Amino acid sequence: MRALVQRVSEASVRVDGTVVGQCGAGLLVLVCAMRGDTTAQADTLATKISKLRIFQDDAGKMNLSLRDIGGSALVVSQFTLAADTKGNRPGFSTAAPPDEGKALYEHFTASLRAAGVPSETGVFGADMKVSLINDGPVTIWLDTEA
Repeated sequence: MRALVQRVSEASVRVDGTVVGQCGAGLLVLVCAMRGDTTAQADTLATKISKLRIFQDDAGKMNLSLRDIGGSALVVSQFTLAADTKGNRPGFSTAAPPDEGKALYEHFTASLRAAGVPSETGVFGADMKVSLINDGPVTIWLDTEA
């Protein structure tokens, strides 16, 4: 699985003009299930994100995790993280098929919640409008295959 994690002051996602998910201080997690990914990989990624020390401590060092600060997450499905950009038109054939992708996206979010991170979501497969205030900015790429 792949994720692009952004430290945010706040984030929200809208579908048809209605806010369907949001978070305050914490993380916007754009996540993509890749062809062949498993629930074990989703669990590994959720655990890693819940423990990722990218929030500032009292000394101003990135030393605290999302759980340490009592933050929350907004998890948005993003199949375009699977883009093959060898040519000028990206291909997405390495993304998991929609049914598998949705199941892994939901499993990932449940695993993040089980790790103690309050999490809201977008709507899988919908045309979503994501708004965020990036804090730092801090943006980190994670891939369970890396």
